Amino acid sequence: MRREGRMVAGNGFLYPLLGFASCVAFIYMSLGDLRLNYYEEPKVAFVERNGTHFILDGRPFYVNGWNSYWLMDQAVEDFSRPRVRAMLQAGAKMGLTVCRTWAFNDGAYNALQISPGRFEERVFKALDRVIAEARRHGIKLILSLVNNLQAFGGKTQYVKWAWEEGVALSSSNDSFFFDPSIRKYFKNYVKAVLTRKNSITGIEYRNDPTIFAWELINEPRCMTDPSGDTLQDWIEEMSRYVKLIDKNHLLTVGLEGFYGPRSPEKLSVNPEAWASVLGSDFIRNSKISIIDFASVHIYPDQWFKEIELEDKLKFVSKWMTSHIEDGDKMLKKPVMFTEFGLSNTNRNFQPSHREKLYKTVYDIIYESARKNGAGAGAFPWQFLVGGMEEYNDDFGIVPWERSSTYRMILEQSCRLAGIGGHDQSKGSLQEIC
Repeated sequence: MRREGRMVAGNGFLYPLLGFASCVAFIYMSLGDLRLNYYEEPKVAFVERNGTHFILDGRPFYVNGWNSYWLMDQAVEDFSRPRVRAMLQAGAKMGLTVCRTWAFNDGAYNALQISPGRFEERVFKALDRVIAEARRHGIKLILSLVNNLQAFGGKTQYVKWAWEEGVALSSSNDSFFFDPSIRKYFKNYVKAVLTRKNSITGIEYRNDPTIFAWELINEPRCMTDPSGDTLQDWIEEMSRYVKLIDKNHLLTVGLEGFYGPRSPEKLSVNPEAWASVLGSDFIRNSKISIIDFASVHIYPDQWFKEIELEDKLKFVSKWMTSHIEDGDKMLKKPVMFTEFGLSNTNRNFQPSHREKLYKTVYDIIYESARKNGAGAGAFPWQFLVGGMEEYNDDFGIVPWERSSTYRMILEQSCRLAGIGGHDQSKGSLQEIC
């Protein structure tokens, strides 16, 4: 009976098998269409610059943004990947439009660049996921290409690689900026990232409008040359190289905003004398013609250890106003405050202190935007989702855990969107504004 049954089923079994195969083929083609539509609709426009303003879809674009440097790192492993979606989804719900994050990890755990010119594909795919997920939630990205600090490798790792290969001119970390071999390492890295074809969307990074801008380096300093000439030369060379490969995207340096020796009339605005001899120079570095916008950081409690909160906030107002005036009058470019924060390790710290800093920064950006000025946006350092204590560095917050902070962020999103004339009847802004 069993043998007979099998023989009878010989042709009879063929029909349901063909039917099943047809269903599978139909589902596959349908999913293929969905995937295509998913990444092509809605249309995503590149952010452009017109003088001191960013332009999106023909209208001024003011940025309420945030920092989550950890997105690529968390997108590598299955268990941590949901945090990326949760953060970008939450950002969209708060009306935030741009996230600044790292597009580097040099030689460290989960390294993207294992050694000069050698890349870990599974980590590159993690960066692909970050960009695809940001696109899905209507978030644009500022992607930073290397760290001045040692975290995630940074310029220290580049110098170490050159030393190990026997081609280094010096063991100084600052040789990152002047050593020809290291400059070549970095150019190779830049080319690999900018020309990467996203394994999910099929779009090369340099052609993807999800990316708001490239940042050359996070917080560059070249303390062995306080004149600033070494860093200036590096910025000029690397900015030309980026623009040679990618003519679509905006570019910034990644400066902290300190004034250098070429701006003697501005030195009194610096926190203290030490800020003028770090080898960076805000106006000189930002004036380079192919640098599209200037960046500034704000850490009053790191720069002043003893003064009270109210005095720190007065400094923040002076610091921001000075740089916005630079954008308006000297640079003729937008100015973005791409990091600001207050540490919870300060004496007598209260969460309300951090809210006072946020309010100070947000109000100055809003007033500049309202007056058609160069102040184009601000980015708190940093936002996390729950369960990420190991990624906190005394500045991080989970925004929705404190309702007053959350409301402040929402309000800033709404009022900036209103000034820019962007349609608040669509997307997440419809619900919150």
